[in-house]
Amino acid sequence: MNEKTMKAVVFNRYGGPEVLEYVDHPVPRLEAGEALVKVHAVALNGYDLMARSGRYKPNKGVFPHILGGDFGGEVIEVEPSSGCDIAPGTRVTSWWILPCGDCEQCMAGHHNRCARNYRYLGAHVPGAYAQYVKHPALQLLPLPDNVSYEEAAAFPNAFGTAWHMLVERARLRPGETVLVNSASAGVSMAAIQIAKLNGAYVYTTSSADWKLEKARELGADEVINYNDVDFQEEIMKRTGKRGVDVVVEHVGGDFLDKSIRSLTRGGRLVTVGGTASYECTIQVNYIFHKELQIIGSNSATLRDMEAMMPLLASGALKPVIDRVFPLDEAADAHRYLEEGKQSGKVILRIEH
Repeated sequence: MNEKTMKAVVFNRYGGPEVLEYVDHPVPRLEAGEALVKVHAVALNGYDLMARSGRYKPNKGVFPHILGGDFGGEVIEVEPSSGCDIAPGTRVTSWWILPCGDCEQCMAGHHNRCARNYRYLGAHVPGAYAQYVKHPALQLLPLPDNVSYEEAAAFPNAFGTAWHMLVERARLRPGETVLVNSASAGVSMAAIQIAKLNGAYVYTTSSADWKLEKARELGADEVINYNDVDFQEEIMKRTGKRGVDVVVEHVGGDFLDKSIRSLTRGGRLVTVGGTASYECTIQVNYIFHKELQIIGSNSATLRDMEAMMPLLASGALKPVIDRVFPLDEAADAHRYLEEGKQSGKVILRIEH
């Protein structure tokens, strides 16, 4: 690897999409245990928008900063002491989390709960909105031959997060009923597929009928347009006032209270975020009277990612891509995502 500079999208201050700049930037220099990857596609995530705007400041004001946690690319170089046997030229994606590796949570296998130095690619450290990215070599995941770079970029965060929510945290069982909010989000589209794969009956909500039709194509059994009806009342109506066993929730705001009231007795709500708002008001009497569980879920583990790779290879899990932008149009891609026009993942394609 002889190049000293690469094309990248950076920002030097918090603000709107206009702060994103397409520039020449130094190629990352490898440190112990790292690999250099030639990036061909990178996905946008909600935390990209939050980090760029300053609502969330994981980079602690260190500029310039490069976003991007999910990528598809090929290995260029592996630092010799990494202990990784992935050869240069291998097509890869990655587990995007950067845990400390030796705190009590990491030692117990819960690296996504790292108590000492929890970070992730593109947020706390420079990411993959660039021609090259460096990442711990042992966290790279070889791609099945039938998976494109764009699909690879669309997979890790959405499917890893949804798998950890439903399989590891909610302990979803065959025959249970699941409500997945905000059907067009990447995590929700993944959750619909994972819930069906695990034998659940799936309800999902969204703001537009065309988005709900796409959710049906992914396997959702029943759909609800929350602009037309109150989704909590509709769930109770459709389930004969029983409610659902599990709710997948990442919207926050007033969605959280309505989701809690959509649960059956002994039901579980698993939450992974608050894209609309972290400020939520709930009625606690529903929780204790119906013996409900509110379960937090944070990203995914490497074990989660490895468990899903055969399902990605077989086509049982299918990344959904809404639109692909070239890297130099990253600002337009951010605007598009902020306007909520997408149904699936928004991807940046990177030319070399």
